[in-house]
Amino acid sequence: MTVLGFWIYLMSDCIVFASLFAAYVTLSGSMSGNPGNAEMFDLPYVAMETGCLLVSSFTYGLAILAMQKGRSDLVMRWLGVTFLLGLTFIAMEVNEFHHMIAEGMGPGENAFLSSFFTLVGTHGAHVTAGLIWMIVLMAQVTQWGLNEVTRTRLMCLSLFWHFLDIIWIGVFTVVYLRGAMG
Repeated sequence: MTVLGFWIYLMSDCIVFASLFAAYVTLSGSMSGNPGNAEMFDLPYVAMETGCLLVSSFTYGLAILAMQKGRSDLVMRWLGVTFLLGLTFIAMEVNEFHHMIAEGMGPGENAFLSSFFTLVGTHGAHVTAGLIWMIVLMAQVTQWGLNEVTRTRLMCLSLFWHFLDIIWIGVFTVVYLRGAMG
């Protein structure tokens, strides 16, 4: 029942992100004097950021495989690697936001930038929540081992983490790739 309930939560989160994508696409032409998307985004930088998040999905998968083998030591190791990759992603995103704001392209400049910061920032907030959840789970696995409760929680976080990767692929495609093409 816990996993089913979590699937229902993820579907509600899909609706939130669908709304944010719709707002972004609708407002993407509302630049009011700022440079175009191609000049605003550093595509190679965002591609590295994307790589960190996608690899973290792979390393989380390795943690789940270790969990299925009952290897809590490997679960902890792979969760640690996943955490570092996710933290790198967030640090890069914060750096991107800081750079844009320093260049006068903050969320209050126009509707486009407001929708950009809302969409990308909401995803970043979800990744940050996932990182906090990961720390809590690492503490629980350390304290209780791989019991039924920690296994269920690891599976729910797995669903959440992979969901965030799918959302990011949409963000990367719609916001950055589409934007870089003008």
